[in-house]
Amino acid sequence: MKQTLLPIALLIGAFVFSQEKKDSIEIKKVNDIKEVTFVAKKPTVESKVDRTVFNVANSSILAGNTTWDVLRMTPLVSVDNNDALKAEGESVTVYINDRKSVFTGKELKEYLKTIPADNLMKIEVITSPSARYDATGSVVNIVLKKRDDEGLKGSITLNNKQNRQNSQYTNLNLNYHRKNFTQTLVSSYSDNTWVQGNSFVNTINENNIVTEGSTQNIFKRKNPSASSTSEYEINDKNTLGVILEFYQGKGNNTSELESTQYNNGSFNFLRNQSQITNSTDRTLGSNLFYKYYDKEKNRILDINLGSNYNGQSDNNYFLRNTAFTNGTEIQETGIVSDIENRNYYIKIDYTQPIGKLGGNFEIGGKIDFNNNVIPNTLYGNLVSGLSPRDVFHYEDNINSLYANYSKTFFKKLETRIGLRYEYIDYKLRQDIAGTSRRDSYGTFLPNFLVKYTFSNKYDLSFTYNRNLWRPWYAEFNPFMQPTNDGFYARGNMNLLPNPSDRFYMKFGFMKKYFLSARYSFTKQDYWQTYTTEGDKIISEPTNFLGKVHKYNLYANTNQSFLKNKLIVNLGFGWNYINNSDFNARNDLKNAADYLSFWSGSTNLTYTNLFNKNINLSAWVEVSNQNNGNSVANVTNIFHNLSATKIFPKTQMELSLQLMNIFGRPNFDSTTFSPIGSFRSTTKSDWYGFSLTFVKRFGNQKVKENTKTDVEKNSGGGK
Repeated sequence: MKQTLLPIALLIGAFVFSQEKKDSIEIKKVNDIKEVTFVAKKPTVESKVDRTVFNVANSSILAGNTTWDVLRMTPLVSVDNNDALKAEGESVTVYINDRKSVFTGKELKEYLKTIPADNLMKIEVITSPSARYDATGSVVNIVLKKRDDEGLKGSITLNNKQNRQNSQYTNLNLNYHRKNFTQTLVSSYSDNTWVQGNSFVNTINENNIVTEGSTQNIFKRKNPSASSTSEYEINDKNTLGVILEFYQGKGNNTSELESTQYNNGSFNFLRNQSQITNSTDRTLGSNLFYKYYDKEKNRILDINLGSNYNGQSDNNYFLRNTAFTNGTEIQETGIVSDIENRNYYIKIDYTQPIGKLGGNFEIGGKIDFNNNVIPNTLYGNLVSGLSPRDVFHYEDNINSLYANYSKTFFKKLETRIGLRYEYIDYKLRQDIAGTSRRDSYGTFLPNFLVKYTFSNKYDLSFTYNRNLWRPWYAEFNPFMQPTNDGFYARGNMNLLPNPSDRFYMKFGFMKKYFLSARYSFTKQDYWQTYTTEGDKIISEPTNFLGKVHKYNLYANTNQSFLKNKLIVNLGFGWNYINNSDFNARNDLKNAADYLSFWSGSTNLTYTNLFNKNINLSAWVEVSNQNNGNSVANVTNIFHNLSATKIFPKTQMELSLQLMNIFGRPNFDSTTFSPIGSFRSTTKSDWYGFSLTFVKRFGNQKVKENTKTDVEKNSGGGK
């Protein structure tokens, strides 16, 4: 425990020595006249009405990290043991340069690990998104640098990471700009190996069936990727561009299981299982865009036309040996799966001022087509109840329209009101089983924002959002398959979307202290649960009816010390969840009706230590993840320490990063179901150290991506 608390004590100790932030002043002599230049520097973390902005463009936190690593250290963002991103404990949708990413879950992690953090300008955590965004929960927008200096420039990154096993990562980043044309090329290759251990205790109430076991998993993956962005400025108002992306992953995974099962205290079986998986997946993305921007009149027309393809091939082989009191059973089972996902879309956004009194109007829409096919084949000696083959189809068409209007009254009251309408028509079917479903529905999603500035030191804001989170296509697939823990898993064709409402209030003072309160509730949701068929224990997503009330109080501050060399951002929150109605309606007898827990994070950066071009950074997060019918049993403390030496003359950097060296994260949670409880403990390779070498060349000057005034100041952006 002392080792765990040591980094926190160091951070709090640094925070005690506070002083007012001062702008740095550079004084030059020009013809015996003193010229005074004020160098403005953005705070590391900005707290706006609808979002928290993590400005990392010139931070030492970038050295030696990928975009995924920095996203992991972003305030308000957390990652669960399945690599799913959360913002303030709720699911998020990821955008890159205001463009929705086609990746989710583990695929998103692998893709973001191919983007070097050196490309990052900032990360926006948008907890109250405007109607411009697709209907989800919160939004994380990753904004990359835009380089506009003449000529060729770029960087080469070499990284070696040591966890329980060794991994390597290489990246080449090139940018060419001449007059009105800009070309960016990013390519990378990673060869990763990581180890994950898992233990579980599953209890079925009927007959008191208890299954205990553990798995040891080794994942090996090689990922080449490349992306190209071409942009041509026709004139000072019109721009054309095209984005092309390629990503490939080839993996070889092994898993070893040992488990036992007891029935009313009597021995049932001892099981050993080996699993070997070979997988290949490819993603191809394209986006053609046109942008009209009249700076004088603040008018923007943005048109995007694109397509995305994702193909994934998996071959899983299971060898299961089960010893009963009266004999032994050996099963060999294989799963061949080939997934093809196609997406086509067109998106149009238009923004312009209204009147002479500071009003701004946005309108736009999107047409989205998705066609996903999942063929599955099982071979070997199959247990009863398993289908040997089927093909699952998912098709949808989503049409959406939105409008936002924002206006500032008497220079103190900022307002924004928006409405989004979405209509979805989707079809599901299985070729062999013959089951099918077709459904459609329309949804109105209103949002509202108001901020009152009492003075240049005090302001108060309030936002309301209606959100809708839809099931992922694979969660509908009802084809049942064995899993590496000795059980089975399948989707559910009857899943319904999850609507939710959120109210958010924030008070800021002295431009560096922020207090916020949030209340959100849902009346239905879909979560992972368990059921039984014969002697099979099956996990599947299921609809849950019942109200869930969530309350959050959060405090945040961003401070600078020692002439802006030391930057400290500290946030801490208290969370309370009322699950009483949810538990009663779903017969979750052993689940806690009321949950409360603490959460928080701290980022520290120190620039130019001893004036030797040495940058230091540290990050600590305290998280406790509770979602629906799953409750965390332990509180995790994550931490990351890094040091970077910069060689200005040769444009080289060398960095050392230490990850969770004082304590290894342990994801320990219990999922409650009407039939019993299921506890799982996971330890991943979230610890170790890495060495990174970066060589830059050319002029590294960058500029902000262009946004309208209302987007910058009122938080009404896309």
